[in-house]
Amino acid sequence: MKYNHTKFNGCYVIDTDVHYDSRGSFTKCYNEKEFLKNGINYAFKEQFFTVSHKNVLRGMHFQLPPHDHCKLVSCFSGAVLDVLLDLRKGSSTYGESGSFELSANNGKTLFIPIGVAHGFLSLEDNSGMLYSTSAEYAPDYDAGIRWDSFEYNWPIKNPVVSARDDNQPLFHEIDSPF
Repeated sequence: MKYNHTKFNGCYVIDTDVHYDSRGSFTKCYNEKEFLKNGINYAFKEQFFTVSHKNVLRGMHFQLPPHDHCKLVSCFSGAVLDVLLDLRKGSSTYGESGSFELSANNGKTLFIPIGVAHGFLSLEDNSGMLYSTSAEYAPDYDAGIRWDSFEYNWPIKNPVVSARDDNQPLFHEIDSPF
C-alpha cells in the first residue's frame, strides 16, 4: 500500500495492489498495522456498500458530532468520481473541494477524516462502493450539503439525485460544527 497525501490534511489516497488471475481480482484495502505506521489511528464500527447506476450522484454527506466519523471508501466494481468538501473551520482548505477517481481497476482507496463531506458520481453502471466508518450510523446526526452549492465543477449537468440530497442545505447556509 502506498499512502498519498492530498491537499486536505489527514486525507489520503491509498494505492493498493490489485492482483488479477484467471478467476478475477483480489485487492486488500485495509491493514491496521500499515494504517498505524502511516499515522492513521482508525477502527471500524460499521461497514456497508452501495451499487449505483451511471450518472447517479450521492452526497454530500457527513455525520454531526458527537457521532462524527472518518470513512474509508473503495470502489469494488465500475468507477466513480469521489468528491470531498472540507468543512473544518480551522483548516487551510476550509470550503475547498477536490475529487479522485476510484475504480475497480485502479485499486485506489480513499481515507476521509472527520469534518470532510463526501459524495460521488457514478461513472459506469453497477458502480459498487464499499464504506467503512469509525462510528455507527446515527440518523439524528446525519447531515449533508446540497451537491451543487459549493465550488466544484461536476462533469454532468443533470445527475440522478435523491430528493433527500437535492433538498440538503446550501453550503453558505450551514454553520459547520467542525
